[in-house]
Amino acid sequence: MPLPEAFMQELKARSELSEVVASYVNLKHSGRNLVGLCPFHNEKTPSFNVYPENGSFYCFGCGAGGDVITFVRRIENLDYMEAVRFLAQRAGLQVPENQVDDGMARLKARILEINRETARFYYSVLNSEQGAAGMDYLNRRALTPATIRHFGLGYAPASRSSLVGYLEKKGFTQNEMIVANVAFKSRSGRAVDRFFARVMYPIIDLRGNVIAFGGRVLTDEKPKYLNTSETPVFNKGSFLFALNFAKNSGTEQLILCEGYMDVISMHQAGFTNAVATLGTALTPAQARLMARYAKEVVVSYDSDEAGQKATARAIPILREAGLLVKVLTIAGGKDPDEYIRANGQNGRVKFKQLIDACGNDVEYRLQKIRQGCNIQNAQGRVDYLTGASMVLATLENRIEQEVYAGKLAEEIGIERTAIMQQVEKNRSKLKKNQQQKEFKAFQQQSAGVRDSINPEKVQHLRAASAEEALIAYIVQYPENAIAIERHLPSEKFATTFNRRVYRTIMDRIRNAKAVSLTDIAEEFSVEEISSIAKIFAKFHGVSVTTRDAEEYISVIQQEYEKKSVENINSAEPQEIQDYLQKLRSQKK
Repeated sequence: MPLPEAFMQELKARSELSEVVASYVNLKHSGRNLVGLCPFHNEKTPSFNVYPENGSFYCFGCGAGGDVITFVRRIENLDYMEAVRFLAQRAGLQVPENQVDDGMARLKARILEINRETARFYYSVLNSEQGAAGMDYLNRRALTPATIRHFGLGYAPASRSSLVGYLEKKGFTQNEMIVANVAFKSRSGRAVDRFFARVMYPIIDLRGNVIAFGGRVLTDEKPKYLNTSETPVFNKGSFLFALNFAKNSGTEQLILCEGYMDVISMHQAGFTNAVATLGTALTPAQARLMARYAKEVVVSYDSDEAGQKATARAIPILREAGLLVKVLTIAGGKDPDEYIRANGQNGRVKFKQLIDACGNDVEYRLQKIRQGCNIQNAQGRVDYLTGASMVLATLENRIEQEVYAGKLAEEIGIERTAIMQQVEKNRSKLKKNQQQKEFKAFQQQSAGVRDSINPEKVQHLRAASAEEALIAYIVQYPENAIAIERHLPSEKFATTFNRRVYRTIMDRIRNAKAVSLTDIAEEFSVEEISSIAKIFAKFHGVSVTTRDAEEYISVIQQEYEKKSVENINSAEPQEIQDYLQKLRSQKK
């Protein structure tokens, strides 16, 4: 059942969009609107707009849009009801739970219960005879019992039915285990354990919930690490291992590691600000998450080729999230865990010295270029300066550019102005390429190309454009909606998505209910609400008259009739006769 209308209107009244957004984004006034850097993608020029008048937001850079509920869903990675509860708690309201038929919320709660019981099971196995192999591995990695307990480490036994049997006794169904991805369906149709004969690392979210697992095999089998696939409670690109601990470290610096063991060893050594990605390359969402808890990130990946490539990919993502970036390089190719253990009692002190002495990302990138060039000859110096000037062109801060240009000039023996001229040329090229890319994307977006929400738009561009304009008009002037519906039934809409939006809005107006994005948010997905928000943003501040609305209706009817004629031309003879007979009967 939907939530009571009175509750939703009270929630909307107490959840001013601009106030909610301002707790995540630095907003500035731009006329009657507010603008800021989009929290959903990396950008340097603000394209994120908040429209207080209609309670909507829209980013012209990435297409994210919606109302206050949609914003919370996106920024906190919540479903609809979770976002409603989040806002209700903020507003001091009680959600009328007995009115809600929220299957997804119940499913998520059930998965979290399964994960909690699964973590307990793995931990108990580790501390039993069955877990001897796992405990031996962790002991060899010099982990203390306190560390093992702190991270809730465990062991999945070799049996393929141990966990399933344990969870069944706890009252969980095999289907629930499969959805939670702690089991999968075998050929026989019965659920079997997903993880077996592996050391287990619970992944815990910021609220303390076990949301997933990583498992390390103790043999040479592949894959070495197996992670939970995406579930209703877990998206691997949106979380970081140990951030639940690191956010409370009391420092504005995070250390980004490559793997679970690196993080655990560093926490044990006192570096409780260490985190790691979850078996994938760093994502912009993870970088933005780090930016909520830190100002600086030290990248501490392995020194091998794969680690260097991962570092090169991570640097621009972290920078674009507004973070200061340093890169830690450990001599001898050791990873942080190996380095700390190799130095025994001095491991912590020595590693702290490495962190304090490590250079920032610009110095790291310049050093990598220099290593590949022989600056003893002219061509080598040209190659070095060419690559270096491209690095400087990616920097936003002019002072930063000048400082490094001065260092390069002194190092190579060339005028700083010559280097800065090349930097400016490279910067102009980068800017032009970005503008062309954005313009092409805008053209495609306007023409409906790659519109996954309304894929029919590209074939019916004229009708779809009129449909969108009419929807915006109806929301602005709901008092005219019933008269419009009499002239234009929803069946005449050319695109399925716009037809659905039109019907949803008309249903609310017929029942004397308010119409805003928040009022219809439950009926649509986050992506669909973004598309509707785009329509509102496109016509925000545009004065649409009754005559304009009549023109939109006329266009939609013309395109509908044109389509009817096309259908007749391609119809079978009998279908044409039936159609003509229908017209004759209508005339009578």
